[in-house]
Amino acid sequence: MPALLTQMTALCGIIPVSPSATTKRRGRNLPGVTAATRTGVEGDSVTTATSEDPLLLRVARGEYGDRPPVWLMRQAGRYMAEFRKYSDKFDFRHRSETAEIAIELSLQPWRAFKPDGVIMFSDILTPLPAIGVEFDVVKGKGPVISNPVRNLDDIKALKSLDDPDTSLPFIREILTSLRSEVDGESTLLGFIGTPWTLAAYSVEGCSDRHLITTKQIMTQNPEILHRYLSHLTDALTVYVCHQIDCGAQVVQLFDSWAHHLSPQQFAEFSLPYSERIISTVKARYPQTPFIFHANGGVGKLETLKESSADVIGLDWSTSMSEARKIFGPERVLQGNMDPMYLFADEGRIRHEVSKVVSTAGQGKHIMNVGHGVVQGTPEQNVAIFCDAARNSFYDSL
Repeated sequence: MPALLTQMTALCGIIPVSPSATTKRRGRNLPGVTAATRTGVEGDSVTTATSEDPLLLRVARGEYGDRPPVWLMRQAGRYMAEFRKYSDKFDFRHRSETAEIAIELSLQPWRAFKPDGVIMFSDILTPLPAIGVEFDVVKGKGPVISNPVRNLDDIKALKSLDDPDTSLPFIREILTSLRSEVDGESTLLGFIGTPWTLAAYSVEGCSDRHLITTKQIMTQNPEILHRYLSHLTDALTVYVCHQIDCGAQVVQLFDSWAHHLSPQQFAEFSLPYSERIISTVKARYPQTPFIFHANGGVGKLETLKESSADVIGLDWSTSMSEARKIFGPERVLQGNMDPMYLFADEGRIRHEVSKVVSTAGQGKHIMNVGHGVVQGTPEQNVAIFCDAARNSFYDSL
C-alpha cells in the first residue's frame, strides 16, 4: 500500500467517538452500530449487503433491481411550502446545524413523495469551519467566506479535522436519527463537496462565475492550489468516514464546479483528489457505495471512466445514450432528467422519466434530475416524477 494511502487510511481510522453518542437514537436504537461496527470489522451491519437492504443501496452496489430507484438532488428545498416555514424564519446555518430542524427538513420530502433515497439537509461547505474557514449563506447572494484561502500562510493556518463529534456535533444526531426514522424503507445518503469545489468556493470567498482568483493561482502557482486540495482531501476523508459511522449508507460527491474545468484541468485538479477520498474510505468501508456527480460532466465522460465511484451521476446536459455507450452496460449511472421538466404537465413529466429510464438500460440506473430541484417547482410535479419512476418496472418497458 502506498505511503500516502497508508497515512490516509490511518487518518480515517482514528476518529474519536463519544460513547454516549453512538448508542442514543431518536425513537429507537440503530441495530448493530457497536464499537466493532465503528472499526469497520467484518460483519459491519452498516455496510454489509443483505437481501433486505433498500433498493437504492442495492442498485448503487451494482445489484439488479426490478425498477430504477429514485431520489432528487436538492430534495429538501424552498419549493416545498412546509420547508419555507423554516427557511423564512431561520437562517441557513441555524437550520442545517440544529439537528432537530435538519432532521425535520430531511424527512419532509420523504414523507411527501416516498423517494428511495433520503439525503440529510446540510451543505457542501458545512465541514469548512471545522478546519478554520468560516462561511455564511446570505439570502439572495449565496455562500460568503470571510477568510478566503489564497496563499501558503493561509493554508498553514488551517486546522486538521481530527474529531468531527466535537467540531461538527450535529452531524451524528442528524444521521443516526434519520437512519432510525426511515427504518430500512429508504436509503440514507450522506454527501460532501469535492476538494476542487470546496477549494474554489473558499479561494474566491463567494460564488463567482469566472473563478478569476482560483484560476490565477491554478495557472501561476499551481503548487499552492495542490497544497490546499490535499489539505481538504484529508479533512473530507475523515468527514466521509464520520458520516458512514453515523449511519450514511451511500455517499455522493458533488463536484458542483467541475464545469469551470477543462477535461485536462479536471484530470489534474479534481479527479485525483476525489479518488484519494474514495480509495481511502473504501479501505475501511468497502461495502459503502459512492456516487460521483460532476456538474458540467459533458466533455469529461472519458475521464470520468477512470473514477472508482460505484455510480456516475450525470447532469441534464449529458446524453444518457452517449454516457451508456462510454461507460458500458455494467456501470451504474444516475440521472439525468432536466429539472425544468418538473414545470411541465403530468404527461410530459411521465414521458421524460420513461425516456431516461429506457435509454439508461435495465438494472444499472438510479433515476434523478440532472441538477437540483428549482425553487418554484410545483410540489405535485415532484410527486408525479417519483411515482413515474416507481412504476417504471423493467419487465413492462
